[in-house]
Amino acid sequence: MADKSPPRRRAPAGHTDAPARSWRRIFLAELAATSNVAASARTAGISTTRVYEVRRSDPVFYREWQEALCEGYDLLEMNLLHRLREGEIKPAAGAKRGTRVFDNATALRLLVAHRESATRQRAVIENRNSEAINAKIEKIKQRRLAAPAETEAPSHADQ
Repeated sequence: MADKSPPRRRAPAGHTDAPARSWRRIFLAELAATSNVAASARTAGISTTRVYEVRRSDPVFYREWQEALCEGYDLLEMNLLHRLREGEIKPAAGAKRGTRVFDNATALRLLVAHRESATRQRAVIENRNSEAINAKIEKIKQRRLAAPAETEAPSHADQ
């Protein structure tokens, strides 16, 4: 009986379906660390063409790829913020010690780029806080309204 299954594409030399999870894990970890697809593919031992093919055909891998990129950009942003806040030690001409240099232009561009999103996030937090405060006020009102009904006024005999 002839095999009627569709022909399978050959995996790159040395790669089979079983190690696919292995290269994916390595690729995604490196992508999260570097935000660099080509370098991540090299580290995982797979071609960039193949990782893009898998990303197009596998929705789970696509989601994991996006999560890794987000993690990578967060790391990149944190590193940049650290350098902008702490400065970088750069050698001064003819000096034995370097001097701390701050990149104010980049810091200002970063602030401008994130000002709107930071303002939106603050508004969300303030709204959550005000909702919590309003809920507490409403509970207090309800308790005060319920209090006279629950406790009877002291009788004159008790006084």
